[in-house]
Amino acid sequence: MDPDRLKRRQSLRIIISETIMVLSVVLMVVILAFLVSGYWINSDFKVERQGLLQVSSTPSGADVYIDGDSSWLQRTNTSKVLSAGEHTVTLTKDGYDSWTRNINISEGLLYRLHYPRLFLQGTTAEEILNVDNVTYRSFSPDGSRLLLINGTTAWQLIELNDQVVKTTSLDVSGLFPSNLDQTSSQIMANIISLDWDQDGSHVLISVQVGDATEWILVDTRDIDKSINLTETFKSELSQVQILDHSANNLLALIDKSLYKIDVSGRSLSSIMANDVFYYDHYEANDVILSAASTESGKTSEYYVATLRLSDNKIEKLINTDAPAQAAISKFYDDKYFIVLQDNFLSLYNYEKRDDKQDYELNFTPDALKVGHNGEFIVVYSDNNIATLDMESKSITEWHTDSDNFDWIDSDMIYETEKNGLVVYDYDGLNRRVIARDAATGAPAAIVNDKWLYFFKDNFLMRKAIAD
Repeated sequence: MDPDRLKRRQSLRIIISETIMVLSVVLMVVILAFLVSGYWINSDFKVERQGLLQVSSTPSGADVYIDGDSSWLQRTNTSKVLSAGEHTVTLTKDGYDSWTRNINISEGLLYRLHYPRLFLQGTTAEEILNVDNVTYRSFSPDGSRLLLINGTTAWQLIELNDQVVKTTSLDVSGLFPSNLDQTSSQIMANIISLDWDQDGSHVLISVQVGDATEWILVDTRDIDKSINLTETFKSELSQVQILDHSANNLLALIDKSLYKIDVSGRSLSSIMANDVFYYDHYEANDVILSAASTESGKTSEYYVATLRLSDNKIEKLINTDAPAQAAISKFYDDKYFIVLQDNFLSLYNYEKRDDKQDYELNFTPDALKVGHNGEFIVVYSDNNIATLDMESKSITEWHTDSDNFDWIDSDMIYETEKNGLVVYDYDGLNRRVIARDAATGAPAAIVNDKWLYFFKDNFLMRKAIAD
């Protein structure tokens, strides 16, 4: 064969092969781009844009059913491409109860279900501790510590992490110098509120003494480092809030002026903001507040603003008609602020203030909470609750059976009523009774995602909720 002709054939083969390879790579890139964008070919061989569902659960390893279909046999924690529209997600696990929810998948978007919790069935509760004569009970945020108050200066701190419960006595007599009956060691004050820091080492307590209110920070690990804030600063503190995880710093209102308290230094900062009606911190260095501007002693306008504690810089966000409550939330890559005024809830995009949604409620809330990962906003008063789902930007109003409810974890509410200890998701769904003999109005806690602690009559009880 002619050598030149052979070379031409080989060159042609190489060109064809490389062309096919290039076209294949281009085709694969195009296909991957379509898949990443959520496009898929359905069972009718039509191209449609889909969404992605991510599912996790506590405990993990639950079977996931989509619209009753178990054929794909996926388990949490996992992801699944789904067609846009409504779907029913059900989680089951051997030996546990089940969890279900209707969701709406949007084209090309991610829908996360990270909060489902399943409870172990068939377990019985055991008595852990006699708590007779206790007048006030409170669990730390992670449930690992329990403070028992009996009206005297001898308080008890209970460690719940181990199988063996550890009890420590706290002598708080030095914290109530003017409100103590020396003969009986009775504290002549009523507890108004009690809040823990995040690591469970400090408790901030407000007590009512006659017509006055005193604020006390209790260091449960070293009682001698505790401080009666009202006595120390000789001021009438109307609001106090723990600023960081270990209560090294506090925020306080004195005559409507906002101050920062250095606990170890026992010192007050200069005034950070005036005419403040409401405040909350959302990061260690940032505060959101509702305040007023005054001219010649008269209010000229109300506003919501952020305060950066590092340099005392105030950034006004919006004007309001009256004092309001406010909060900051981050959802996916967007930052929002929420304003509650009377029975109106407004959601603003932090960077684009004109991007706003208003919701009129059928009741007037007195509290505002941002849920885990910013996925929901809850406002409530008495037994009325409204939940703003940040996925759908829709709001749901519902009622509890009792106004004695609280959060048992970052996404789940509990209440104790005549049927026992009842839990449900932040929007009232997946209602389940997990302890039928729980005392009405008593607190409860989940520890290490394995144990449920609650009260029955005069006993602290423990029940396994996971293997």
